Amino acid sequence: MDKQRIVNLLAAVAAITVFGFTFGLMFPLLSLIMESQGVPSDIIGYNAAMHPLGIVLSVFAIPPVVARFGAKRSVIGAAFVVAAVIVCYPFLPVFWWWFVLRVLQGFFVSILFAISEAWIVKFAEGAWRSRILALYTSILALSFGGGPVLIGFTGIEGPLPFLVGAGVLLVATIPIFFVKDENVDSEDETPLSVLAFARKAPILLFAVGMFAIIDAANLSFLPVYAVKKGFDQETAAMALTAFIIGNTVLQFPIGWCADHFPKRIVMAVCGVITATASFLVPFVFGTWALWPALTVMGAASAGIYTVALGELGERFSGHELVTGTASFSTMWGMGALAGSLAAGWSIAGFGPDGLPFTMAAIFFVFILATLVSIGSSRRRTA
Repeated sequence: MDKQRIVNLLAAVAAITVFGFTFGLMFPLLSLIMESQGVPSDIIGYNAAMHPLGIVLSVFAIPPVVARFGAKRSVIGAAFVVAAVIVCYPFLPVFWWWFVLRVLQGFFVSILFAISEAWIVKFAEGAWRSRILALYTSILALSFGGGPVLIGFTGIEGPLPFLVGAGVLLVATIPIFFVKDENVDSEDETPLSVLAFARKAPILLFAVGMFAIIDAANLSFLPVYAVKKGFDQETAAMALTAFIIGNTVLQFPIGWCADHFPKRIVMAVCGVITATASFLVPFVFGTWALWPALTVMGAASAGIYTVALGELGERFSGHELVTGTASFSTMWGMGALAGSLAAGWSIAGFGPDGLPFTMAAIFFVFILATLVSIGSSRRRTA
């Protein structure tokens, strides 16, 4: 790999750190603040859904923004805007300004994600593709985990966690200034539409959506769930960290499996493990078994995304690959929107345990869809 590729990959990792840390901090922080103020769970869900709504809206703006300002300047500018939005939260009332701020945050964070993921998938080539992408997913998850850890040190009162979070985002943009070739995808002038790509790879987009549902649901409500079940706020934040640790330390073995076994089968196994672990959470809550259950659930759910990225890079190249990463970003936003709403509704309608049981039921549907896709592929090749 030449020097320029290494520089661009490092810059992409920096941008991913910005994206992940922002999600990992803001989702539980804002939810815990609203919970402490007596905001109902369904309203917390509506507010959390504004972030992925901003992601969905951004898909229409990313191409012209990158064309006008270039990839590097777009990422740097978006990072500064996100930092400014984060600083505004403690100085504006929860309703209705926080709804507006979360849409803006999701919109500009999506610019960071779409550009950096396009860089990473493009350069993850060869027999180690899924393992390289697994390391990328681990770094993304590690940055998610930094947010709840920060809450454990700063608490949720006052502007301190917001100011520290904004500062970290700005520091993480420094490597991006060293990108010398921002036209990484200059040959891809006429990408397919998102809908056209969806017809080519529906199960991949479905997999991304499923991962986004459980990811956003737990980022938004796992600390709230733990508080409602009896944990204090600091321990509740660490429950989310346990979920994220699985995303971080266990992705490489999943990537190895995806490089050596059929990817759809690996996806299905990850779905089974995710559903089972989520179903078990209410039964092991308050015991030592809760922590490995959360870790395994986080690992298996993130593994679905890792394997989907591997298949994307394996099947598509050129303009189709660029469209694929944009489609993944859009589907992530839609899935996260659905996950935030479903989590709020499930807790409001069925009590705290409605959250893990609902996630288990959703992933049962994913398992069935993946098995059907495996059967269809075998019939076509028979």
